[in-house]
Amino acid sequence: MKKQGILQGEISKIIAESAHTDLIMIGDAGMPVPEGVKFIDLAVKEGVPGFLDVLEKVLEELYIEEAVIDVELKDLNPDYRKKILSLIDEKVPVKEIPHEDLKKMSKSCIAAIRTGEFTPYSNIILKSGVVF
Repeated sequence: MKKQGILQGEISKIIAESAHTDLIMIGDAGMPVPEGVKFIDLAVKEGVPGFLDVLEKVLEELYIEEAVIDVELKDLNPDYRKKILSLIDEKVPVKEIPHEDLKKMSKSCIAAIRTGEFTPYSNIILKSGVVF
């Protein structure tokens, strides 16, 4: 039994197998997952697990070179946006694009993780980097 890090097997496997430039999406409970993208459903009930909790754990294990979030957060929920940005290394560029464009971009993801988050626009796409 794995004793630390991400215990959820599918997420752990996706991170371990990700290669440079692979895209992984973490989304709120309402974010659609395109056909053909591996769907990892963690949602148990409203708020469980929370988006920020899942993002924090994934970022502890996945080396990223870029993140993409919904631009709508800037105006609709700036405090939540700050919480998301606080989890991302300040050296990592964060693009902010319209929600509709994020949904289109999600078609290129190798996996989508659905959380129980009910906060609108709690979505992110992480671009895997290389550690060397």
